[in-house]
Amino acid sequence: MSLEKAPYLGGMKNIRWMALLPLLAAVASACDDFGLAPDTPQQGKLTWTLDGDMLTKADAELPDTNDFLLTISDAGGTILYDGTYGDSPEFLSVEPGSYTLSIRSIAFSAPAFSRPQYGDEQVVLIPAGETVNVSLRCVLLNAGMRLKISADFLSAFPDGELFLKQEQTMLKYLYNEKRTAYLKPDQVSLVLYNEGKDQTLLSRRLQAREILNLGIQLAQSGGQGQLQVLVDTSKIWTQDNFVIGGDNDSDDEQGRPDAISVSDVSKYIDQKGVWVYGYIVGGDLTSAGKSVKTSGITKATHLALADRSSITTKASCLAVELPKGALRDALNLVDHPELIGKRVYVKGDLVAGYFGTRGMKNTKEYVLQQGME
Repeated sequence: MSLEKAPYLGGMKNIRWMALLPLLAAVASACDDFGLAPDTPQQGKLTWTLDGDMLTKADAELPDTNDFLLTISDAGGTILYDGTYGDSPEFLSVEPGSYTLSIRSIAFSAPAFSRPQYGDEQVVLIPAGETVNVSLRCVLLNAGMRLKISADFLSAFPDGELFLKQEQTMLKYLYNEKRTAYLKPDQVSLVLYNEGKDQTLLSRRLQAREILNLGIQLAQSGGQGQLQVLVDTSKIWTQDNFVIGGDNDSDDEQGRPDAISVSDVSKYIDQKGVWVYGYIVGGDLTSAGKSVKTSGITKATHLALADRSSITTKASCLAVELPKGALRDALNLVDHPELIGKRVYVKGDLVAGYFGTRGMKNTKEYVLQQGME
């Protein structure tokens, strides 16, 4: 009899202990109310894009935006990302708080020719559980100078040399120089070195985005030539960056058309004959999954564009139809896998849905940028 009841009695004990567990847990919780650590705050999401309205294609000295230098840090100065814009992740999951995003087209520290520096810096507050996108507006950060040297000056100082001096750095400016000399927004001096002597012709404080044009000539006074520097105030130039929404049929000197960015496509859905620029990031959008394929492409009929080469999430891409013919022959990733990461301009009709994302149908033209930035 005892052998038959043993399992039953053991089962009753287990049932009683199980019934007591919720009560014991509640008591333990109540006793520890003042010692509980607060719940971990819900993380927010930080995303970033370059403001297309401020990206100029007209300036041949503008580097590839994929190579812009991006730094993201928290309020304590801890670096969360430090690298190129093109390699940056699509987003960062972060704790609630403030974050600083700084972007520069190039590093710039000393006077140099053809080295415009574009950039922006913004501080943003990320609330718990929210997504905040920072639109980085890249404007010209440094200043520049151009010299127009008259024939009489060349005759008077055939062996002279001109220098732009800023702090302890000297940049030689040849008489036949056509490029713009870029400098930090600060004091700059124009120095003439002739017959073993230095002569400061002009000192001026330059502002960011200012391109100062100087005419250098000899002014006739009392039958003797005196050196004269003319400041052409009508030529103080502020970088004109707005090209988005302009004449979409016009090209610049390098054949690059006015265009909108991939991130701006949603504003132009159902419009026809629109130029869009972006980076080729993959293809085979018919395959399952939330990301586009970046290698082993099997479909030649379409490709995916994104604002930067690191983005492969299908929802963030533009699916571009490649109609049969020369355009498909030139851009399809089956035959040209080397195009992954290249910047391209394409013209076609924008639609709300194509392979599960925004799309371009009836693609008619393209401009592929290879090594031009």
